[in-house]
Amino acid sequence: MEYRERIFQQEGERFPGKTYVEAVLEPAFNEAKNHLLGPMMAINKAHLIMLREQELLTEEETKAIARSLVGIEMEELRRSAYTGQFEDLFFQVESRLLELAPDVAGNLHLARSRNDMGIAIYRMVLRDKLLVALGSALYLKEHLLLFAQEHAETVMIGYTHTQQAQPTTMAHYIMAAVDLLSRDIQRLKNAYQTCNRSPMGAAALTTSGFAISRERMKELLGFDELVENSYDAVCGADYLGEAATAVQLAAINLGRTVQDMLLWCTQEFAVLKVASPYVQISSIMPQKRNPVSFEHMRSLLSSSAGNAAAVLTMMHNTPFGDIVDTEDDMQPYVWKSMSVLEQMYRLMACVVGTMEVNKEGLLERAKGSFATVTELADTIVRTDHLSFRNSHHIVSRVVKEAMAAGMRADEISLELVNRAAREVIGKDLVMTAEELRLALDPVHFVKIRKLPGGPNADEIKRMIAQRTTTLQADAAWLAQEKQGREQMWKELDQRIADWSVG
Repeated sequence: MEYRERIFQQEGERFPGKTYVEAVLEPAFNEAKNHLLGPMMAINKAHLIMLREQELLTEEETKAIARSLVGIEMEELRRSAYTGQFEDLFFQVESRLLELAPDVAGNLHLARSRNDMGIAIYRMVLRDKLLVALGSALYLKEHLLLFAQEHAETVMIGYTHTQQAQPTTMAHYIMAAVDLLSRDIQRLKNAYQTCNRSPMGAAALTTSGFAISRERMKELLGFDELVENSYDAVCGADYLGEAATAVQLAAINLGRTVQDMLLWCTQEFAVLKVASPYVQISSIMPQKRNPVSFEHMRSLLSSSAGNAAAVLTMMHNTPFGDIVDTEDDMQPYVWKSMSVLEQMYRLMACVVGTMEVNKEGLLERAKGSFATVTELADTIVRTDHLSFRNSHHIVSRVVKEAMAAGMRADEISLELVNRAAREVIGKDLVMTAEELRLALDPVHFVKIRKLPGGPNADEIKRMIAQRTTTLQADAAWLAQEKQGREQMWKELDQRIADWSVG
């Protein structure tokens, strides 16, 4: 009992307890001030409009409530501190409305609950953050496409299993990253469409006996659809999980490209030189240009993926009902993960858009590499009509002998190839010295790989043009959605302002 009394002395005997305030209520209040207040007021205004249109409020009641809504000092609320007088921001706003319009303001809560309001607020906040992230993703895609266009003929070695594989181009690699990013953009758009559905009118769980219009609330708040089932409207959390999954995968995907580019900045690879605004100089080693922008991107993208994973973990094994696990505590993790991803999209665009590529060094490395010998095997099949397996055996012997002699690939002679051929098929090849030279030329290797999706420069340019068209369509969609949100706010504010002075 003494132990219990000590806790009461420290925490207080009435709600809220001191530690509960510090650990839960005060952080949630501050998050609500920063993120939820605007959408909360928009829902108040939309609900008032709908109630009046449904004739559930008189004209006089409507005007009185409108005046109270206009009288709310938003900046004062944003500056306020959590005192424990009110459980949360919702009750603080409601108390202020009742002060400005005693009794009548209480009717604003007709046929609604903190449950459907809360989910609507969260969906409104999330959809806006998704639009911001999508804008930055499109910004990165634009810069990657410009970079690819610049390097459509920058020949380099492609790697598989971390080993030199075949010649390709910088643009071919970047266009793969563009397509990966494009799928991430589509996933974020899908998450937006799932999110942009109205739960309003579900009330606590089962809708209401009042003749409200859920459809009108959807329209007023700029939602595309209803979450029709009222239980699902207040209990479903997959809209949040879908956004978290899209962000997590996007962060992981971008992180893989960042990892490659960080490696390419090393003196040993000598592929990329990051521009001065995005490097730091060593405090003791004056020769060093540390590409810390890529390092920060790598670690911060991991943090974005981690915060997104936390959302799914918090959802796991929770009851399918209205519960704080899938509400207040979880939202900031989504916001943080999405904010970091959005910032990294912009930073990546700046770094890629300003870095230099060692074109000459990449080409010289490709010329000396044995990455071209796949084409040598293919050429032998074409000139001598051998099976690919026999051709492969010949080239394998050539490579072993050339490497043992310390030769570069472009130093392989026709005599060396014929010697290997005699060992495998018992005769010289029909292939000429000029055909051998072309087979070992990385530029030729790239040029003839013009199948759809290949590194041939004309094919790369075709892909760039097509992806640019998609980018423009996505940008137009994004602009339309943003305009719709802005128009929604204007119409709500104007309608309430008109009533408040009427």
